[in-house]
Amino acid sequence: MNTFALEIWDDEGAKCTFYTVRWEDARHNETDKFFTKYDAVTELKSEIQKLLSFVLDSIGDDHGAIDILFNRFEQEVVGLPNKGKVNVGGIMFLYPNFPLRLYALRIKNRKDLVVLFNGGIKSAQTNQASKGLNLKWIEACQFARRIEEAIRDKEIIIDSKNRKLLAANGDEEIIL
Repeated sequence: MNTFALEIWDDEGAKCTFYTVRWEDARHNETDKFFTKYDAVTELKSEIQKLLSFVLDSIGDDHGAIDILFNRFEQEVVGLPNKGKVNVGGIMFLYPNFPLRLYALRIKNRKDLVVLFNGGIKSAQTNQASKGLNLKWIEACQFARRIEEAIRDKEIIIDSKNRKLLAANGDEEIIL
């Protein structure tokens, strides 16, 4: 795997800080690439807005990265939005036949730290059979494995008090 940066994507939510990954030579991070690409597709505009609201409002501000909203397990990562009918505090989260998947990793299964990756269109029954999505899923799993390894090896430190990830030297810039 090539070198990538782990960087803050959104830290303004009341409940959760979101990180993303950016390849060393890339201009844009993976999460921005996902939202930019699918926001430009007219027939997916509504779905991409629903997904963005789910991430920033429902997870970021209202509930955090709680288990019930992170229930679509896809090996090392979770596919967003959630699977099935989910009731959180009287609010129903239901995304039947949702055409998009955005891959994510909850850091140490915490409710306040999430890494968002890329994703794509779920065009078949499985990720493996969904042509473009399969590659994004494989890539997300590779990123997740490397991030988890860096946490285990203490290359990345979790600053629980400030809801941040730091390099071992205390720096906010994390290169893996």
